[in-house]
Amino acid sequence: MSRILLVDDEESILKSLKRLLRVAPCSFGGKSYVLDIETCTSAKAALARAREEDFDLFISDYRMPEMDGIEFLKAAKQIQPDAARLILSGYADLNALIRAVNEVGIERFIGKPWNDYELLSAIAQALAHRELLLENRELANLVRQEMGDVSPEELEAQRLEALEPGITEVHWGPDGSVILDPELDQH
Repeated sequence: MSRILLVDDEESILKSLKRLLRVAPCSFGGKSYVLDIETCTSAKAALARAREEDFDLFISDYRMPEMDGIEFLKAAKQIQPDAARLILSGYADLNALIRAVNEVGIERFIGKPWNDYELLSAIAQALAHRELLLENRELANLVRQEMGDVSPEELEAQRLEALEPGITEVHWGPDGSVILDPELDQH
């Protein structure tokens, strides 16, 4: 099951997207994707959700009051770098499109109103691309391990760090004790 977070300040858009994604098949390359869809009307609330749960794909409106879609996706990329990213926009802004591609590495920029087939196809392609990137990373890690460039322990530390950023970092006190929360110990 692929988890998707939809972000748009207009509740009606979120309802339309959710309805479409529930009833229409989302497939690419012979593979169909079952979608678990969450929605947020606020970019800040969406970032809070991204800190709590993993998502395979973020789909964001471009123009929102708190922050634009590019700023949101840039922040989401910092939290979940492996998640795919799409932008929906009712505004044909070439500069915004270039910025989204260069700064955030979005998969696609889809115009509003969207074509249902194009949107479903873009979602399936983004999810397939993400799976391929993750699989390639795993294979590259196995090759590096076979060649002796990296140990199984280092690969496991990288995997754990990706799941829980900061988990492999240990903060030591001056007396040799382990400091569990370094921010609290700065007095």
